[in-house]
Amino acid sequence: MATVLSTLLFALFSPIIIQLTYYLHPIVLVTVLVCLWGVVAFLILLIRGESILVLYHRFVWFIIIYTVMLLILLFFRPSNQTYSNFNLVPFSTVQFFLSGRVNLLISFYNLTANVVLFIPYGIYLLARKNKSSILSYFYLPFISISLIECTQFMTHRGSLDIDDLLLNMIGVFLGYLCYPVFKRVIKLVY
Repeated sequence: MATVLSTLLFALFSPIIIQLTYYLHPIVLVTVLVCLWGVVAFLILLIRGESILVLYHRFVWFIIIYTVMLLILLFFRPSNQTYSNFNLVPFSTVQFFLSGRVNLLISFYNLTANVVLFIPYGIYLLARKNKSSILSYFYLPFISISLIECTQFMTHRGSLDIDDLLLNMIGVFLGYLCYPVFKRVIKLVY
């Protein structure tokens, strides 16, 4: 049922989703479809009050594959796009996207993707077998995201933007908040 529903939703919104390939790597289509399927399947299980058992190592493999797909989205954009700018003023990029001077789809995707695509990392950090100090739940994502931002800037495959860091961190923290709901549906077997 989740596959049928997510495929129908994807087909319904495909004229809009396909426009993202002008701005991002075509793997965005697979990423959107997989995320859509995952959310729909999760919501169906949650509504039904059901749960599924998932081996921990499969969950880790999912996070690894997800990370590879995300890195492709972040670093492999259409060949005509290069970046050399940076923003260190908090919320100026967010304000620019909300100003109406940018295509609505690009604004919506940029702002929501910077948050939503990082939610799984908050869930993963709380679900890890090897728990660490409470400070690492802030520093680990902060340092990782900062490295990604700096690497994008140095390779001209993205801009160094404090707003991306802030939105990504909000996504990680939302993952922390979503973890109790995640545990009700996904039972990890360590």
